[in-house]
Amino acid sequence: DTFSVDSSYKTRIYNFIKKHLDKGLQAYIVCPLVEETESAMTSAVKYAEELSKKEFKDYKVGLLHGKMKAKDKKEVMESFSKGEIQLLVSTTVIEVGIDVPNATMMVIFDSYRFGLSQLHQLRGRVGRGNNQSYCVLISDREAERLSVMEQTTDGFKISEEDFRLRGSGDIFGTRQSGEIKFKL
Repeated sequence: DTFSVDSSYKTRIYNFIKKHLDKGLQAYIVCPLVEETESAMTSAVKYAEELSKKEFKDYKVGLLHGKMKAKDKKEVMESFSKGEIQLLVSTTVIEVGIDVPNATMMVIFDSYRFGLSQLHQLRGRVGRGNNQSYCVLISDREAERLSVMEQTTDGFKISEEDFRLRGSGDIFGTRQSGEIKFKL
């Protein structure tokens, strides 16, 4: 099940995650940035540190991002796969190739920053076992676009809707959305 909510639900979401962790299940929290910048977006490094000291101080919290050395990333993923890490705070580095059937919960912060196809790919990291799984998209904007994720799990429908809403962008340029300026 996928839900799109604003940041005012954060405390409720934390409690929902804790219920899953207390049952011996695992969860992901995905952040758009590795480290803190001047923007208000959530960074994985800072968030993992905060969660491990506050809301999830009684749980084993791990951190995974693309700037880590390959050896360190492998160690973190092995610990998560073995169940030694209960909550993994990560960037999109987990988007493909991760299979942890015990992970039943994913929360994606600032989800408006991602395309619908990428959100669908991330959401595919949960729901790989026999337990009911959940994906919560947290965003204070673009609720209409994100509601597509609540309505379907069909990747083709999601990519078509993403294309319809965002446009094609430049074929030979750098813009990843918008209408094509050059017509054939």
